[in-house]
Amino acid sequence: MIEPTLALYGDAYERVDRHLEELLSNTGVRYCLLVDRKGFVLSHKEAIWAPRPPALDSVATLVASNAAATAALANMLGERTFSEQIHQGENGTLYVESVGDEALLTLIFDSNVPLGRVKVQTKKTIAEVAAILKEISEMPAVELGDDFSQGASALLDDLLG
Repeated sequence: MIEPTLALYGDAYERVDRHLEELLSNTGVRYCLLVDRKGFVLSHKEAIWAPRPPALDSVATLVASNAAATAALANMLGERTFSEQIHQGENGTLYVESVGDEALLTLIFDSNVPLGRVKVQTKKTIAEVAAILKEISEMPAVELGDDFSQGASALLDDLLG
């Protein structure tokens, strides 16, 4: 089974969530998603006034796939990466920017929202979120010893008989 690249929980999740909320209020975007490069939604926010969002899991998967294809194009052109993607339609825009090597910040907004403001505010948020993700990646892995395994087995045996 495929699992997310990052485990975002507890204090780190709350801090990321606050930064996404701030980005949402400073830019006027409808939806803000932090997606890992495998296509899992790590965190998301939506404006109170926004209509029902599209299927976020589908958006995340397609954004990650598009980022992988774009990375391949960048490589073919001699670039290490293209750090941002912009898809503009008649009524809305999808803006995606890399947060380090592990995540993508995805914003969905109406055509009347100034792209320049979104880009400036997003750069600030990315720096803050990247620092949090770096902290997570540097944390030592939790190792559960035999005592935990035996204790858990005993509890399950007692519970389930």
